[in-house]
Amino acid sequence: CFLFKWSLVSLAIAISELFLVYQYRSYSLKKELRVRAVEEENRALPSARLPHGDHPAAVGNSSDCVQLPVVDKCETIHVAIVCAGYNASRDVVTLVKSVLFHRRNPLHFHFITDSIAQQILSSLFHTWMVPAVKVDFYDADELKSEVSWIPNKHYSGIYGLMKLVLTKTLPSDLQRVIVLDTDITFATDIAELWAVFHKFKGQQVLGLVENQSDWYLGNLWKNHRPWPALSRGFNTGVILLLLDRLRKLRWEQMWRLTAERELMSMLSTSLADQDIFNAVIKQNPFLVHQLPCFWNVQLSDHTRSEKCYKDVSDLKVIHWNSPKKLRVKNKHVEFFRNLYLTFLEYDGNLLRRELFGCPSELQKTLSELDEDDPCYEFRRERFTVHRTHLYFLHYEYEPSSDNTDVTLVAQLSMDRLQMLEAICKHWEGPISLALYLSDAEAQQFLRYAQGSEVLMSRGNVGYHIVYKEGQFYPVNLLRNVAMRQVNTPYMFLSDIDFLPMYGLYEYLRKSVVQLDMANAKKALVVPAFETLRYRLSYPKSKAELLSQLDMGTLFTFRYHVWTKGHAPTNFAKWRTATTPYKVQWEADFEPYVMVRRDSPEYDRRFVGFGWNKVAHIMELDAQEYEFVVLPNAYMIHMPHAPSFDITKFRSNKQYRVCLKTLKEEFQQNMSRRYGFAALKYMTAENNS
Repeated sequence: CFLFKWSLVSLAIAISELFLVYQYRSYSLKKELRVRAVEEENRALPSARLPHGDHPAAVGNSSDCVQLPVVDKCETIHVAIVCAGYNASRDVVTLVKSVLFHRRNPLHFHFITDSIAQQILSSLFHTWMVPAVKVDFYDADELKSEVSWIPNKHYSGIYGLMKLVLTKTLPSDLQRVIVLDTDITFATDIAELWAVFHKFKGQQVLGLVENQSDWYLGNLWKNHRPWPALSRGFNTGVILLLLDRLRKLRWEQMWRLTAERELMSMLSTSLADQDIFNAVIKQNPFLVHQLPCFWNVQLSDHTRSEKCYKDVSDLKVIHWNSPKKLRVKNKHVEFFRNLYLTFLEYDGNLLRRELFGCPSELQKTLSELDEDDPCYEFRRERFTVHRTHLYFLHYEYEPSSDNTDVTLVAQLSMDRLQMLEAICKHWEGPISLALYLSDAEAQQFLRYAQGSEVLMSRGNVGYHIVYKEGQFYPVNLLRNVAMRQVNTPYMFLSDIDFLPMYGLYEYLRKSVVQLDMANAKKALVVPAFETLRYRLSYPKSKAELLSQLDMGTLFTFRYHVWTKGHAPTNFAKWRTATTPYKVQWEADFEPYVMVRRDSPEYDRRFVGFGWNKVAHIMELDAQEYEFVVLPNAYMIHMPHAPSFDITKFRSNKQYRVCLKTLKEEFQQNMSRRYGFAALKYMTAENNS
């Protein structure tokens, strides 16, 4: 019933998403056709051309034509963004998608980040593999001393002041850059904005849009006293910076002297860097090239943005600079919301398109595979690089100082989401989860998690999104992603549809000391059981579990379909055991184990259903790990509908043939790596 309802919800969301994409693309197409029509008209009028290769393009209101220079298709556009923390790292992805969707030029992103954002974004861009995109990071912690002396009341905190030091932070040979807030959405090619640099005259070094609220007029409420500004002032959500000229003007000294002077009476900034930029401009108006308002349509409180445009098709950049974000008051708020949601849930894999027709390294690798191979799709999966967003939600956990801490590791897709709260109730320690989701599903998960008191009360759960791509469920890749983010000395390698016994976290930590895990290669086996009941009175002790086992409420895991998987655990011995005992590896053994963090990863060639854990346990055995069964530990598999991959395995003969081929290739690799010792795996397989 749950899965059926969830399917209906997913279908409804998918239809809604398609409608939003259609609506937005229709708007984009109309806009592009209008621009092209104007270009064609101007090409027919040579006298209307601008010097130096410039050409007109339609901007502003539909009836107006503003002439912009051409940006060479090979020219790199530089974009700087200050981004710190988990939430900002998630928000900036929507901005990046909107830029990539429209762009036709190479891009170079300059991120000023804290260590958290750098880890998240570096992994994301590395796995995203967008052609003609370069990314550099600059340590925000090293810049804090430059601005920490400025009291700031704005919610952006100290990071909201770091645009002031970009001339000092960015490379000295970088001449110009577009600076963006993370809450920006582009509705046009960023090259159009880059072209505006050619329109700067004289000593103009800053390109800014006028502030669209009455903030700097000082009439919003009684005793409202803003920083000095020219008339309405300027908004710094979108800035064009001529860095080379700013350096010659000694920008660092200019803004510091201004800030020191104004802080004597203002005491603190209210709008972070924006207050200081405006105070400088008040004294030096010649610095500003005022951009048309459509380059920064501000959906803030007390906004006048509706006076900026006649039709939404005129818009270039939307700025969600209100804490209310999508709940702002505006007659076109539905359009703005649809535009934002389109990019929020847009499949980022579609943005990997080549700009210049040059094949990527991945395409070169895939071209070497034999497309006539019946197992081509399996082999291709091994080389697929899945876009990965680490720490999708806030994570904060420091391992215990006694070096016994353990992280539960698991992976899941959307149909197993209902297990998260139950696992959090059973396991109080840190958890590392890899979630296999589409962009739209990631937003559904975000809403689900933020609406759960259980999940939001846990800061020690790391959620790592691996975005969907390809035909198979990359189960071992997901496990590896979750394993790599473990920051404790030990890992409990589980599956999402198992509930660990209450107190297992502390029991495993005690076992680390008891079995001297730090000085030995051991894999501690947690015996696995299962129930066919959706509502189970979870056993509070081993004695209660044995009682339910005898009554037929519980069974040893997969006893009726795959006995070999857990038979070496020796459940008969476990019933009466009071101390840990060793067991030997046997063919097809796949227990759930706790190991050290430096244990080998899972083999990526195994996708979907079949042999994914078996191969890993074989690898542990080949590396001479001892398998030790814990006498008072257990976990229980909860019932659920069969996965799509197990259905394919059972119904598709070619699937089973390819799995057998992959097994044989894996065993051959083992023989090459471990020599004579690995012959037992071939023998065991032949005898099984």
